[in-house]
Amino acid sequence: MAEESAASGSINLAFGTVAAANMVVATATDGEYGPATVRPFADLTLHPFAHALHYGSTCFEGLKAHRGVDGVVRIFRPDRHVARMRRTADLVQLPVPPADLLDAMIVDAVAANLTEVPEPPGALYLRPMLLGTDPNIGAAASPSTSALLAVVASPVGDYFAGGVRPLSLLVETEVPRTTPQFGEAKAGANYLMALGITRRARAEHGCDQVLFAPGGSVQETGAANFLLLDDGRVVTRALDATFLHGVTRDSVLTMARDRGMTVEERDVDVDELLAWQGEAALAGTAAVLSGVGTLVHRGVPHRVGDGQVGPTTLALREGLADVQRGRTEDVHGWTRVVTG
Repeated sequence: MAEESAASGSINLAFGTVAAANMVVATATDGEYGPATVRPFADLTLHPFAHALHYGSTCFEGLKAHRGVDGVVRIFRPDRHVARMRRTADLVQLPVPPADLLDAMIVDAVAANLTEVPEPPGALYLRPMLLGTDPNIGAAASPSTSALLAVVASPVGDYFAGGVRPLSLLVETEVPRTTPQFGEAKAGANYLMALGITRRARAEHGCDQVLFAPGGSVQETGAANFLLLDDGRVVTRALDATFLHGVTRDSVLTMARDRGMTVEERDVDVDELLAWQGEAALAGTAAVLSGVGTLVHRGVPHRVGDGQVGPTTLALREGLADVQRGRTEDVHGWTRVVTG
């Protein structure tokens, strides 16, 4: 469906709006998964009483496959995404997919859409998703023991319109991004809770995202983890159950340590945030590593550094891309080669 765009490496539509030709689907009955099948991309059919439609028993993942400078297609850190999706499925009380099944479905989704993986800087975005399908609208207090598991794909370019540019964030200190005990779950409801305030931030302040700092403690944005950087240090919130444990975050911190940088995983309050003299960035599968140029707090804009994407952010972003696209040795074993 997107072969012309993929071949040129230029995806002009909004991120995630182009469907690749094939998807992979499996179902669970009484908590047990059957075999997966590759099929043409098409609408899914759900019973109107399906648990997911009424009680939010859904979750998903997001990862990418990259076409390297050598033409080889590599999936970036699929094992970490499989582990995180299994953790989320357990948190939202859905049948947990076996790791080998989910891993194979991700690989099959790439192999079935191999010709649609764009040239750099594009990528094939992979979206595993899981929905509770028990047909029972009286099951508000019971988990769904049947489920639909699918992996769909989309050739993509940059997540933020305009490519690599400094982003503007509204700092929100009153409202949390999501319910704290499910903050680490990659579930749709977590993103839904951030939509209204993000929409207002764009309309009223022209901001790209909202940086949630409930009670004055910096957490994450609605779609990515948050980092402070300078030429020798990366500072970010330590992992806890209130926010998503990002795979890109972990990758960037590992690369920073490899380069001799100091990594501090600790609390950051808003006062320290606004006084920071270095760089700031968002880390995520879609965002990659995107620099922050402005923080808007209580209606007042605060410039981060010189207001541009900083050199440390750009260097780490390029280092990540080098591994993903085979330009440098994958010393941590992060990539999986896929062939047709």
